[in-house]
Amino acid sequence: MTETILEGLQAPEFTLPDEKGNTITLEDFKGKQYVVLYFYPRDSTPGCTTEACDFRDRFPEFEKLQATVLGVSTDSAKKHQNFIAKNNLPFPLLVDAEAEAAKAYGVWKKKNMYGKEFEGIERSTFLIAPTGEVLKEWRKVKVAGHVEEIQQVLEQVQKESS
Repeated sequence: MTETILEGLQAPEFTLPDEKGNTITLEDFKGKQYVVLYFYPRDSTPGCTTEACDFRDRFPEFEKLQATVLGVSTDSAKKHQNFIAKNNLPFPLLVDAEAEAAKAYGVWKKKNMYGKEFEGIERSTFLIAPTGEVLKEWRKVKVAGHVEEIQQVLEQVQKESS
């Protein structure tokens, strides 16, 4: 199966609740900010915790670059609240309970673990411009160095557009 390639296209719209029950849409950020939309498999697992904490540690840099960070998984609002509190995360985590956004972005995949096949989120990140265009996508993300790479791409994009 071929990958969905969204770069250069309008990002799929989404409307999802965050951990507090607030409704967040991509439209909320149009014309205002870049969006770093990252999909991850599960709260409180080693790779997902490392990734979330990497975003947390670089959050001030993303703010300076007019970028908002949004994490998305199929976990419940309660799990998100615990994950945020435990790791002191300064950005919202969105509840994609039915995997609608994950499917729209092409990151809902068949996975295999310990010989069991199941469907789940493939760790992926999308950098979305204030125009709503997907500037860059990362699929099958390896956590180490990933957040730094997103920041570098964002800095480059802004340099080229100024």
